[in-house]
Amino acid sequence: QVQLVESGGGSVQAGGSLRLSCAGSGRTFSPDAMAWFRRAPGKEREFVSSITSSGSIVYGTNAMKGRFTISKDNAKNTVYLQMNSLKPEDTAVYYCASRRAPGTAYEYWGQGTQVTVSS
Repeated sequence: QVQLVESGGGSVQAGGSLRLSCAGSGRTFSPDAMAWFRRAPGKEREFVSSITSSGSIVYGTNAMKGRFTISKDNAKNTVYLQMNSLKPEDTAVYYCASRRAPGTAYEYWGQGTQVTVSS
């Protein structure tokens, strides 16, 4: 059983920073990639960023690429999302996900962590 646990969410003012963490565990936990998604109120889930086991990184938009940084610590089975220059439109529940092989769906999901950015 794979378990993903996010942490690090909270409330900040616009321009502030937050660092999200996602710790993976489980006997079969050996992901090909881990990713961050977010869901804002009244909107569909949005891809934020992913990082593969080899370190390849993708960001959802150029705006995210300029303000967010994904990284991982293999020894801790943890992926991070450093978010800088936060804007009110970044307000959402952020979810961590993992997939087992390239080209497959992200099948394991965390419970989500709330990020609220006030103007």
